[in-house]
Amino acid sequence: MQAIEARDLEKAFGPLQALRRVTLEVAAGESLVVFGPNGAGKTTLIKILATLMRPSGGTLRLFGRDPQRDDDLRRLIGVVSHHSYLYSGLTATENLLFAARMYGRPDAGARAAELIDAVGLGPRRHDLVRTFSRGMLQRLTIARALVHNPPLLLLDEPYTGLDRHAAALFTDLLEQLRGDRTIVLTTHSIEQGLALADRIVILVDGAVAYESRDGLEDQHAVGQLYTEFVRTGAWVH
Repeated sequence: MQAIEARDLEKAFGPLQALRRVTLEVAAGESLVVFGPNGAGKTTLIKILATLMRPSGGTLRLFGRDPQRDDDLRRLIGVVSHHSYLYSGLTATENLLFAARMYGRPDAGARAAELIDAVGLGPRRHDLVRTFSRGMLQRLTIARALVHNPPLLLLDEPYTGLDRHAAALFTDLLEQLRGDRTIVLTTHSIEQGLALADRIVILVDGAVAYESRDGLEDQHAVGQLYTEFVRTGAWVH
């Protein structure tokens, strides 16, 4: 089954064309990493895939279903974006309990405890989120995205704000999830992205400039490709 089938997606904000005929297929259980500079359209793409934004043109199917007609699809999606969706006046545990109960998890307490430990926040589980550092907020945001065990994870620059230790924890967590669910991750980091990629896409000027599942073990070569596409602004349909 294809978890994501996007055909000729376009998104315009007035005269600004954020996405240009983006076509993607992502198989269930596949890990796709989308590289691109600032302004390439990565966040817009994630928002559309997450059903948080409607495209201006093109079609989208998630697990064979139309997200514009099927609100229940959101239960199948976990999102890490530039908005944490956390409540600063609640503790880490309370935030995850709230999210778990919102999704109807019968084991909300156990699930919250499991995820807080998984992202390395056990000692701070009872602290208010307003006291957390940027990296700690990002780790808790990741835990919140996983609380309902979604089959599709959409991660927009999830390494932002993470120190080396926290980034390694997150990579280990995603490695455990690979294959069991579909992952789409955007990042600037060639090193971090390739560690998790079954396939890569390079997005430039709102369009897919390059797509491959071959040669991903050669970080230097992929880095050169990325630099060249970003420099030239070349893109293909």
